[in-house]
Amino acid sequence: MTHVAMMIPTLDRIGGAERQVMQLASGLCSRGWRVTVIALSGSGGSAKKHLRGDGVEFLSLEMRKGLADPRGWLRLHRWLRRERPEIVHAHLSHAVWIARWSRLAAPLRTVIGTVHTSATGTLGRRLGYRCSRWLPDCVTTVGEAVREAYVGSGMVASAQCRVIPNGVDTDVWKPDRGGREALRQELAPGSGFLWLAAGRLEAVKDYPTLLHAFAQTREPSWLAIAGAGPLEHDLRELAHNLGVSGRVRFLGFVRDVRPSMQAADAFLLSSRWEGLPMGLIEAAACGLPAVATDVPGSREVVINGETGWLAPAGDAARLAGKMTCVMRASADERRAMGQRARQIAVEKFSLAAVLDRWEKLYVELLARNPAPRRWAGRKGGPISRD
Repeated sequence: MTHVAMMIPTLDRIGGAERQVMQLASGLCSRGWRVTVIALSGSGGSAKKHLRGDGVEFLSLEMRKGLADPRGWLRLHRWLRRERPEIVHAHLSHAVWIARWSRLAAPLRTVIGTVHTSATGTLGRRLGYRCSRWLPDCVTTVGEAVREAYVGSGMVASAQCRVIPNGVDTDVWKPDRGGREALRQELAPGSGFLWLAAGRLEAVKDYPTLLHAFAQTREPSWLAIAGAGPLEHDLRELAHNLGVSGRVRFLGFVRDVRPSMQAADAFLLSSRWEGLPMGLIEAAACGLPAVATDVPGSREVVINGETGWLAPAGDAARLAGKMTCVMRASADERRAMGQRARQIAVEKFSLAAVLDRWEKLYVELLARNPAPRRWAGRKGGPISRD
């Protein structure tokens, strides 16, 4: 049984990348692969229980000082030498760096790093990627915009890079009219349009612009925000100052946001940048039209005027205008938008199709690398693109 080790900084905080790793791990396990999820830090919490229930093994390196914690490196190297996974697949920059440089101490057949954001980060991060380009066998990005950013900055070699998007289980993420009304009464008492926003309460999601836009709309409406983070107190205070706190529901961390999406009328995303936003894909699969900021990643999910609307990032007035367009559309027009959104989600982002692509890549790379090594196999050789 081929063994895949998936590395991620932590599963104690769940965002889009973490949800994707969990889905891929469980999906591959169901297809006959042996999968271990390795977290650099944290206990794994409820995510660990969920993974183990699906047959996925879990290991925490218990690192407490980031990349500088030598104990975590030693735990990883001992585990790699003992378990000898055929594939090490890392997600997000810290895990990617550890996976790359660990290859020097514990030779590996195949190392893959996945980039989830179009933001190339600090100078140090860019130099780190450039200096270690010779260590991974392949770099994947979740969208074309992410690939362009990383290849354009010299952080990734074009021949080494492939795009494989995030996926969702469209048999699970789908409209559910039957369970809709009960939750609507909790989130939007009485009548009115119900918006849903989902994502961690951090600066990149730009919730202040979202709240300002919501305050500028004049249609009867409610806003539910599913997510936790360090900005919650400030955002609650802003909602109060804008006079909309009575119509905004801060739901905190929601383990399963699917029922809230199925209850909502439309999805709202105000991010300053994105890789390929899981929330937008999940909302589309649930048949929701969306209003999102016009940033790389979001453009790959929302077709402006057909499945939703795009507005410039940071522009509350323009965002409010697009929200008003959706609210003033007829129920039939919104339903048609949602149906088109779901069709695209099924065609481009279904989990089954994404798992097929991962399996194809894994098999290709293993064929090129029959034995463990301390550097990328067939250095400079191109990775075939679907």
